[in-house]
Amino acid sequence: MIATVVQARMSSARLPGKVLRPIAGTPALQYLLERLARAHGPDSTIVATSQGPEDDPVAALCDRLGVPVHRGPLEDVAERFAEVVERFGLDAFVRVSGDSPLLDQRIVDRAVELFRSREPDLVTNVFPRSFPVGQSVEVVSAASFGALLPELEDSDAREHLTRMFYSRPERFSIENFSNDRDLSGVRLAIDEEPDALLVERVVSRMTRPHWDYSLDELVALADGPAPVG
Repeated sequence: MIATVVQARMSSARLPGKVLRPIAGTPALQYLLERLARAHGPDSTIVATSQGPEDDPVAALCDRLGVPVHRGPLEDVAERFAEVVERFGLDAFVRVSGDSPLLDQRIVDRAVELFRSREPDLVTNVFPRSFPVGQSVEVVSAASFGALLPELEDSDAREHLTRMFYSRPERFSIENFSNDRDLSGVRLAIDEEPDALLVERVVSRMTRPHWDYSLDELVALADGPAPVG
């Protein structure tokens, strides 16, 4: 079983509460979950948040949308993911950040298809990055992650749980897939206030359901003139 696991918490240092930041009246995380619901590659979507009371609203949104939620340690992201893998019996997980409301679900499908065909330790689209920030996807083998977990000793490694794969590429089987043009300088994540305003502008220009818009269309909306009428 392969599940998309969305890491989401309210206590972001740069933009607190960003995962539930209203975008045209809808929480940012809801956009992401609605898009992931239309992905065909993964078997399910799970939100991994913390046990802290500040993340009660995240769990409440998931309950309202019917999305499974797991609550684990706030600071130890690696342990949170390990708990999700064990609880749901995952063979692999798609790691997605909750601050990526407009992630193109087709990229998730592409990553999962590559993982199923090659069965590497890690499938990624950021090694090197050619997709925008906010369109990052990693598919991680549960067995490889479990074997690596005891080596993630410091807090930084346990927060950025795939960093060890990238720092020792000779040790792991890594499959990177690239975009057909370099969009690495485009930002479609919500990390700081200007990012949120950009995503709001993109959504305001939409005339169809947001999940219909592909990556290229999202970039065009981010760059293009405001709609008339």
